Amino acid sequence: MPAPEPTTETPPQQQPQDGASLSHGLKQRHLSMIALGGVIGAGLFVGSGAGIAAAGPSIVIAYTVSGLLVMLVMRMLGEMSAAYPSSGSFSAHAERAIGPWAGFAAGWSFWILLCTAVGLEGIGAAHIVSGWVPGTPEWLWVALFMVVFCGTNLAAVRNFGEFEFWFATLKVGAISLFLVLGVLAIAGVLPGTDAPGTANLSDFFPHGSNGLIIGLLASVFAYGGLETVTIAAAESENPVRGVASAVRTAMWRIALFYIGSMAVVVTLVPWNSAEVVAKGPYVATLDHLGISGAGRLMNVVVLVALLSAMNANIYGASRIAYSLVDRGQGPKALAKLSGGVPRIAVLTSSVLGFVCVLLSYWRPDDIFKWLLNMIGAVILVVWIFIAVSQLLLRRRIERESPEKLVVRMWAFPVLTWVALAGMAAIFVLMAREADTRVQLYFTGGMTAALAAVGYGWQKVRAKSG
Repeated sequence: MPAPEPTTETPPQQQPQDGASLSHGLKQRHLSMIALGGVIGAGLFVGSGAGIAAAGPSIVIAYTVSGLLVMLVMRMLGEMSAAYPSSGSFSAHAERAIGPWAGFAAGWSFWILLCTAVGLEGIGAAHIVSGWVPGTPEWLWVALFMVVFCGTNLAAVRNFGEFEFWFATLKVGAISLFLVLGVLAIAGVLPGTDAPGTANLSDFFPHGSNGLIIGLLASVFAYGGLETVTIAAAESENPVRGVASAVRTAMWRIALFYIGSMAVVVTLVPWNSAEVVAKGPYVATLDHLGISGAGRLMNVVVLVALLSAMNANIYGASRIAYSLVDRGQGPKALAKLSGGVPRIAVLTSSVLGFVCVLLSYWRPDDIFKWLLNMIGAVILVVWIFIAVSQLLLRRRIERESPEKLVVRMWAFPVLTWVALAGMAAIFVLMAREADTRVQLYFTGGMTAALAAVGYGWQKVRAKSG
């Protein structure tokens, strides 16, 4: 049920004591590559193998269905972010549309997700590097990566932008080359290879509907990272143009990089090949084609994808925290700016990420496992806040500031409701599986607790105001 109208107005933005504000150091080229690189995340390179093992060739259908849902979410988020650019992104939109409690719950749950993800990506990257340098402890590599990316985010936002620009350039180039080689191999014109035909696609649903469901759930969470561009847009030279451009090109990027690459993998490599999970689908495919050194090179790209995700998540976590505190929803120290950068928020987010790494070594079976379960379904909770916020804000924008509708949700409100129905269906599917059911319980409990705290905070502020 929507909150009463008086609570939907966003409170005035609190300015830091020194009158400073976030810088606008990101150029359009930075934002374009952040948007493009955000699609090619660690989930695609690392996590898609398990989805293929579960769903077989039908993983293409799973990625298509989840990709359509993500396109709708990005379109809704783009509409609101172009109308109201904010480093708080969906958290600020939820506060404006539903009430402060909603912005509090959406923002802090996503902050916890990002901080935990920083640690997980650091562990993954360290595992790759320690394999290249045997005998070195993984935690030492994680610490090194954390120091590097914490330092780049502390210095200036353009440093984050430059790192992401080159990371994204490498990822886009690598996956584009992969797709070209794959298509040539499928066509039978790649030297040393024979066209596979449809031999690997004959058993399209090897594990039936259950396998497809598991693949669908795996594919949904592989799309994480797309939200970063709407957070970064607030610090760009032209936030409205940047968001509009990123959202309008989201469809072909998702279709090409995700769905296209999954189609190439399952056509060239048997879905039940052990290497698909052990090495990852991209390395397994290149090794299967017999391209000398290509598999090792792809491991470098996977490392870059993990480091890129670390960098982006430290940035995103610090900006979400800054926006929440700037709106009066957290400890004031996190909103302190220095040189246009919320440095205390950057440090806090980085330290918590490293704490998650230490927990993975010290308490892997209880605290760390609980933490992983708590963040398991956060992205779906965030998507629901986005859809509900857009449903409420669209009419208000049309009524009060129609000129702000630079980006429009397709077939509003029909496709917004379709997206919400899709999210509800994913929750039902998660409830059917034992592992994901536990994630629902933990994420639901965390979200409910944050919503309760946010509602109490809202009531206290209303009385004191």
